[in-house]
Amino acid sequence: MAVNLKQLSQKETRLTGGHRACAGCAAPIIVRQILMASDKPVVVGSATGCLEVTTTVYPYTAWNVNFIHNAFENAAATISGVEAAFNSLKRQGKLEGDFNFVAFGGDGGTYDIGFQSLSGAMERGHDMLYVCYDNGAYMNTGIQRSSATPHGANTSTTPAGKESTGKKEYRKDLTQIMAAHNIPYVAQASVSNHRDLIAKAQKAFSIKGPKFLNVLSPCRLGWAYDPEITVPLAQQMVDSCFWPLFEVVDGEWKLTYKPKNKPNIEEWMKKQGRFKHLFRSDEGKQVIAEAQADVDARWEQLLARCGEK
Repeated sequence: MAVNLKQLSQKETRLTGGHRACAGCAAPIIVRQILMASDKPVVVGSATGCLEVTTTVYPYTAWNVNFIHNAFENAAATISGVEAAFNSLKRQGKLEGDFNFVAFGGDGGTYDIGFQSLSGAMERGHDMLYVCYDNGAYMNTGIQRSSATPHGANTSTTPAGKESTGKKEYRKDLTQIMAAHNIPYVAQASVSNHRDLIAKAQKAFSIKGPKFLNVLSPCRLGWAYDPEITVPLAQQMVDSCFWPLFEVVDGEWKLTYKPKNKPNIEEWMKKQGRFKHLFRSDEGKQVIAEAQADVDARWEQLLARCGEK
């Protein structure tokens, strides 16, 4: 879908300024861009997390939409229930018009403790969009590792030191798992590629049924980088194919961005404090090499799925 940025920029913002998110936080940027892609009124559900606590500091709110804060683990269930209630009331002639129903959750509330809620809502076929802003850890509660945390990262529950080189496990490929639900639309996007992100949100809103969008959302605090490089840092992660951009429409996989040059992942790892320990020893450098091999293997698999090989 073509994205008319001039037209979109004239829309009233659905997430206002004045919230308490960190300087350099990608989540508010992602939310604004996704919500501006909707031509209908929206109902938003937000799992407990950074996005919720920084935008709804009582008695204030940054949300200029119908907004529901629910528990950490049930954003998808909440919005699926709202969507079902709306359809019931509409059939009874008690409501008119139409809405887009959107749930937002971080990777902790999506990959991990909210996964059953998400999977159930998608399997039941609710007409809703679930958006994960993936910052790679439980940032709101102290930077604990999640199943989205990269291999080798230093977190408060996978601390790097004499006995450890950081997180031992590799990250879960949640986007692929959601595609396996055989829902109409699944996509992966990044805060650094705004046209691609907005186009995917527009497409998702135009499709009837359950949709899932996984968005790379750098965290200045948890990743330990300078806040002004949020967008270029995310772009490096996309270019390295650590976070490839693609979509799955009715089971058909398609790349939406193929980098001309594919830098090594250490180019962006060097800029993040959570990986600095890996550059200090031969053991750490071996972890980087293993992580690079994993990224390369997953990229080759994705190329094959998308018919690029």
